[in-house]
Amino acid sequence: MSYCVNCGVELEASLKACPLCNTPVINPNHPCPLNDKTPYPTSRGQVEVVKRKDLGILLTVVLSATSITCLLLNLLAFQGVLWSFLVIGICICLFVFAFPAVIYTKTPIYLSLLADGVAVGIYLFLITFLTTSSYWFWRLGLPIVVTVTLLIELFTFLAHKLPFNILTASLYLFIEAPFFCICLELLIRHFFDSPMRITWSAVVLTVCAIIDITLITIISKKRLRNEVRRRLHF
Repeated sequence: MSYCVNCGVELEASLKACPLCNTPVINPNHPCPLNDKTPYPTSRGQVEVVKRKDLGILLTVVLSATSITCLLLNLLAFQGVLWSFLVIGICICLFVFAFPAVIYTKTPIYLSLLADGVAVGIYLFLITFLTTSSYWFWRLGLPIVVTVTLLIELFTFLAHKLPFNILTASLYLFIEAPFFCICLELLIRHFFDSPMRITWSAVVLTVCAIIDITLITIISKKRLRNEVRRRLHF
């Protein structure tokens, strides 16, 4: 069963032209004679790719307009609680996160990650205007953001300076994970003025240490490393 490429009417197998619009019926499996005009388009249409600069301008305008309008709405209509700071903080984070990918692609990766951490810190600081105290920000929120930012920076440094694949990336991750858990537990204990010791994070440390030793053994032994790659298909 075939159809006309021009009007879509159903055609019989013996027809040489469409009975409705007289468009020639051409078998796409056979080339058209040079003298015949093909009913198919000769050129491919393609939507023009949006330029990164234009996308950056659009992103900046949308986020700026959202922040300003929400702030004015908060100050003029819905007063009492500075809820607009939550929207402004999210807009700042989105702009900073998208900046190296949309606006300036040559931003150094370490500077970009640092800016992301600063943006998250600013967002948490804006939340303090909605709470009764900023005590949680200085003793818990900000230290956690700093710790996570430093660990991500370290992971990026290791990925750039040392061999990087699934096995090594897993090793770096399981080295940093217990360190983060220990810092998190100590920060929480400091926030609640509890005795400074580790409990649940010690369990994470033990498990990660076993995994790290296993990964180091696999990475250091070529035959074992190749066997793992072959069986896991990477």
